Amino acid sequence: MLIQLSIRDIVLIDKLDLECGSGLTVLTGETGAGKSILLDAFALALGGRGDGSLVRTGATQGQVTAAFDLPAKHPARDIAKLQDIDIDGDLILRRVQMADGRTRAFINDQPVSVQTLRSVATPLVEIHGQHDDRALVDPAMHRALLDAFGGLQKQVEAVRSAHAGLKAARTKLAEEEERIARVRADGDYFRHAHEELTKLNPRDKEEEELAGRRTLMMQAEKVTSELRDAQDALSGDQAPIAMLSSVMRRLERRAPQAPALIEPSIKAFSVALDALDVAAQSVDQALRDARFDPRDLEQTEERLFALRAASRKYNVPADQLAALAEKFAADIFSLDAGEANLTKLRKAVEEAFKTYQSAAATLSKSRATTAKGLDKAVNAELAPLKLERAIFTTQIDTDANDTGPDGIDRVEFWVQTNPGTRPGPMMKVASGGELARFMLALKVVLADRGSAPTLVFDEIDTGVGGAVADAIGARLARLSSKVQVLAVTHAPQVAARALGHFRIAKGETGKTKRIATRVEPLAADERQEEIARMLAGASVTDEARAAAGKLLQGAG
Repeated sequence: MLIQLSIRDIVLIDKLDLECGSGLTVLTGETGAGKSILLDAFALALGGRGDGSLVRTGATQGQVTAAFDLPAKHPARDIAKLQDIDIDGDLILRRVQMADGRTRAFINDQPVSVQTLRSVATPLVEIHGQHDDRALVDPAMHRALLDAFGGLQKQVEAVRSAHAGLKAARTKLAEEEERIARVRADGDYFRHAHEELTKLNPRDKEEEELAGRRTLMMQAEKVTSELRDAQDALSGDQAPIAMLSSVMRRLERRAPQAPALIEPSIKAFSVALDALDVAAQSVDQALRDARFDPRDLEQTEERLFALRAASRKYNVPADQLAALAEKFAADIFSLDAGEANLTKLRKAVEEAFKTYQSAAATLSKSRATTAKGLDKAVNAELAPLKLERAIFTTQIDTDANDTGPDGIDRVEFWVQTNPGTRPGPMMKVASGGELARFMLALKVVLADRGSAPTLVFDEIDTGVGGAVADAIGARLARLSSKVQVLAVTHAPQVAARALGHFRIAKGETGKTKRIATRVEPLAADERQEEIARMLAGASVTDEARAAAGKLLQGAG
């Protein structure tokens, strides 16, 4: 709950520190005393719209600080924690408004954006008045209120989980369909290319081998005649091998006669003959290697030209044609497998849709039952609020094809203010005063089910008095047993039921005689005097004091 509100230099408020307690606290005072200013300042601390005109004249900036005492598991702490804000102890919201229009926001003295400040403040405080429609204008809020009343959070979470599953399944299907569409558009090309490359059957480094072989065969034609001449020179009729062999044999026969002279020559002749023999063998082998069928050259060239043509066609090096063929095969397989996968994904979407439908239908049925209970509870609160001829109904429109995260129901609160009139949406049918009382009835019924821990009511008793004002006071008091309630009121019947009472007044301050708004807590006797003033007006009589005493006694 709100434990302290501090305001500095906002419009007519120069300095204000308001200590707040549990239960019902009222703020009273003359018209124009500054009650609306106080609420505007409070709204600023909660992330409301800033404006340089809010800064007190002569000041460079204004500031509003709101401190809250909250349970450890309160949603506001969870939101703050997600923003890496220290959440130990009290949660303190602060807003600084500059005179030039700029604003700064803080949570526990840590700078934050206004959006973050607002998101943390939203589950902390609700401010309601005759013209406040935040909780009533949006049918999505009506649905949330109905679910809170029925305790349907687990069913709502089941629907949201099913919706998330359905959304994920649909996304996967859409992505696969898009991918398959892209592949299918090139499918014929992939199949033709794969067929062509498979028929070509390129091998790794085949181009290099073929090019080398082709070069060798083309060069062989040029050197064959020279190799034959070399062969004739080494092995023909005029070859030196036979003559040298004959000479070496004669020397060998004479060697015993003069070995020292002849043996060195014999060794030299032997080396020469061996070298000539090796040369002859090399020439013979070269001739054998140079011997080829002209058709081999033709086939080699045809194969080489085919590989190079495919390389140009597919814009890849010839050595990568084999890998490209494998890629086309993989694409074709992916296309074929993708078609099968599409069937699987479509089935998954169907199953997810059935799961969603089941959860949504269960929730919808529970909402229909809950709506009857909510209608009964709210209608029971209307008669004392001078709405005895009005009828409150929860309108539920169900569309099984509207697969939203919160189910298939559109929930809207309708009212019929008088017999014979056409019922319609509460925001359109009810007047300002009626709307405030309908809202109060709803809040009383929903006090312990999803309500913010602090509720602020701004003059919802305007235009009513007597029994109706007393009924409003009784309901605010009853509501305050579940949540903290702050009420700005002109009704003495409401003020009498409060546990805490603040009087708002406007007057001169200091030597400057400047006008400022003051808020002061009232003791028991001061409360009676203030309520008497509310009853009698400017001139407080003994009768008014006595009536005020009876109101306080009756309220106690």
